[in-house]
Parts: sequence; structure tokens; C-alpha cells
Amino acid sequence: MIDDAVEKIANAVLYEGYMLYPYRPSAVKNRQRFNFGVLYPREYCEAQTGADNWQMQTECLVLGSGATSLEVRVRFLQMVAEADAQEGVERAVSIPATLLSSIEMRSPRQSFRFAGIDGELELRSQPLGGECSKITLVVRNLAGLVDGSGNREAALLRSLVSVHSILHVVGGEFVSSTDPPEEFRAAVAECRNLGSWPVLVGDEDKRDTVLSAPIILYDYPQIAPESAGDLFDGTEIDEILALRILTLTDAEKLEVRNGDNRARQILERTEMLPPEHFQKLHGALRGLRPNPEAQ
Repeated sequence: MIDDAVEKIANAVLYEGYMLYPYRPSAVKNRQRFNFGVLYPREYCEAQTGADNWQMQTECLVLGSGATSLEVRVRFLQMVAEADAQEGVERAVSIPATLLSSIEMRSPRQSFRFAGIDGELELRSQPLGGECSKITLVVRNLAGLVDGSGNREAALLRSLVSVHSILHVVGGEFVSSTDPPEEFRAAVAECRNLGSWPVLVGDEDKRDTVLSAPIILYDYPQIAPESAGDLFDGTEIDEILALRILTLTDAEKLEVRNGDNRARQILERTEMLPPEHFQKLHGALRGLRPNPEAQ
């Protein structure tokens, strides 16, 4: 279901904000983990006056028939305590390809459990007339708190972090939630997305895959081909971050190497970049088109 282009975007979402420059655990910005799309235990959210979320909802439109099938994959990080820090373990839960007609009749639910984590996926389909149906996907964190602790760090160990969903349809196509055709604008406006933002991803000639992310994206987002790898900050410029990493002192680099494994990989990859790669990062022109009025 996930091709290379989709996987790169999904991984960028999964690790957005996971650890920020200077990638040292002792840095102020890394002492308190900052990720988008965190689903805390419900008990914790209610104790915090509802400021945080324990469930996420995605709604989008799909065009198809009773023979159209839909497959869903939800991905997130589970934080695991390592010495004095927390590291993320990748998790994924799926609802296998199911006919829209079947989803409409039984609204399938998929429970999942990992060590310290309990959750549930719920999938619904509502026909809107003609070939159009509204798809609803709800992700819930059903984990309880250990000893009723209201401590954020303890709650994170029982949370779903950087939650996002990938929906793939066979025998049909999705309607853009960002720029829908005129006849579907009213129906799209009635879709209720909680903590998620569904966009089309993959091949721009197709509309068979949607990524529902906790950050705002545009349809068919792409990773710049010049990028040597993830830096956990899609809003930054690779060249600037790479040059900053090279200015870290030996002591700072040692702390990075002895810290999070993924941060260590960033450091080692950046140190090995050849000079010609920095030239590629310096700038690129894309999408230039002739101006008819200038001719």
C-alpha cells in the first residue's frame, strides 16, 4: 500500500520534532519532548482540563461503489524509557482491505495492545449519494495511567506519539480535502477532522492514497531530492542545519553520540557529507514555466 514517496513523507511526519538541533539531550528544547499528534491516556487529558487529546478523527470523501475497498494503516511512536531519556519505538496498526459496503454495515473496530499501550481504531462509511461516501477513522488511546500519575513524562510512556494515518483505496478515488471540486465543497466542509489534516499523497496522477497528519500539509507533499536524510525538522533548511551540526564542539558531538541513536545517525551522516553535496543543498530551481505574456 505504501510506495517509497508516501513512506518518505510519512516518516518525516512520524519524526517531526522528535529531537531538535543541537540534538543534545541536555539542550533546553530537548529536555521536554515536543511532538505533534500525541494521544495521551484519557484519564490524563481529563485531569489536565481537556487541553490534550486522547483521540484523533479523520474524515474525508471517497468516490467508489460497493466493490471499492479501503485499507487503513495507523502509525505512531511509543516512547520507551532509556536511562535518563525516552526513545521512540515505531508502531503500526492496520485494518485490512475491506469493501465500502461492508464498512457501512458493520463499522469495523481494531483493538491493539503493546507493552503499556492500549488503543482502538474505528472505521465508518456513510453514503452521501451517487458514488460519494464519507469515511471516518477514529484512533483512541485507551491506556490507563500507572498509579493514577498525572506526570507528563509518565503519561508519555503510555501515549501514542506522532500519530498519523494512511488510507488507501482500490477501485475508487479520494476527493481532495484541500482543493475539492465545486460539487463536493459543501460535503468536504462538513467533514470533521480532530487533530488531523488529510491530504492526497503519492503519484500526482492518482487519487488513491491519503495521508492524515497532525500537521498541515498540501496535497502531494514531497521530500526535496537533495536532502540527505531526516533532520526531524521539516520546517528548517537542510543546508543551515547541516552547517550548524558541523560547528558543534567535540564535547557536544560526544553527547549526541552517547544519546539518542537516531540523533547519532544524523551527526555521523552529516560529518560524512562530501563538499559537492553541500553545493546541491545551496539551492535548486524547479517548476519553471515560460510566461506566454512575455513572448
